[in-house]
Amino acid sequence: MPAIKLGRAALEHDVVKEASPKLDQFGVELLDIRFMRINYNQRVTTKIYERMISERQKIASRFRSEGEGEAAKILGNKERDLRKIESEAYREVQKIRGEADAKAAAIYAAAYNATPEAASFYQFMRTMESYPAVLSGSTLILSTDSELLRFLKTTTPTKAPPPTTPPVP
Repeated sequence: MPAIKLGRAALEHDVVKEASPKLDQFGVELLDIRFMRINYNQRVTTKIYERMISERQKIASRFRSEGEGEAAKILGNKERDLRKIESEAYREVQKIRGEADAKAAAIYAAAYNATPEAASFYQFMRTMESYPAVLSGSTLILSTDSELLRFLKTTTPTKAPPPTTPPVP
């Protein structure tokens, strides 16, 4: 709002100062005056009210724009912080996964290299685990020397030893 340059008291003082010399010629001493109410001419009253409304709307508009600017700033900070948190979390997840993969690889390597039979067994198990994913819902044309079919073509059934039954007392 524009600053008020001249208040009621200053206006009253100016009126007394200007009117006192003029009243002295009539023998009247003007000591003080007070404005109780100021009425405007009917012709200008509507213009005054329109101007007052316009000024208030400008002030409200300025406050709204400042609020919207502050809201945009807060939302921007929130988005930036959210992206930062998500990226740090993603980095941490990838770090943990990498460490877990390294440990798993070390365990597999230790198990594979324990004995030749263990290496052969784990190779067989991994191949068998891959079959459902590779062979389900698709048609594959493979040659007989395909590495994927290596265990299927070399497997020969073996007789299982007869079960041993404990003696019945």
